[in-house]
Amino acid sequence: MKVFHGRSEGVLSEQRDATFTGAVWADPIMPTTDNVTLNNVFFSPGARTHWHTHEQGQVLHVLAGKGWICQEGQAPQAIRSGDVVWIGPHERHWHGAAQGSYMIHMATSIGKTLWAEPVADPDYPQQ
Repeated sequence: MKVFHGRSEGVLSEQRDATFTGAVWADPIMPTTDNVTLNNVFFSPGARTHWHTHEQGQVLHVLAGKGWICQEGQAPQAIRSGDVVWIGPHERHWHGAAQGSYMIHMATSIGKTLWAEPVADPDYPQQ
């Protein structure tokens, strides 16, 4: 057992731009432990991840704002403060903020994340 108080001490928030579109910041809650990564992620309006998968899955807990999540081959689904999303192992997906809202979610990622191409603007909801 390990107890982490608040967030990782001495670790700075970092802007994520290599695998995201738009302004996105990640704030580590704890260092990667037993193959689990835990971050608060701050998305500016319209910002989003690239397509990606997680080796053993991911849990998203939306803490504030509104956004979108989409699994490959399905229509995007609206998400908002209080929602929790389970993404299964190797499910190709993306997530991000709605155009008119920021979004903050806590992301618990299990195993390696494999990043792919950006989500094209026409494929991202404009509402």
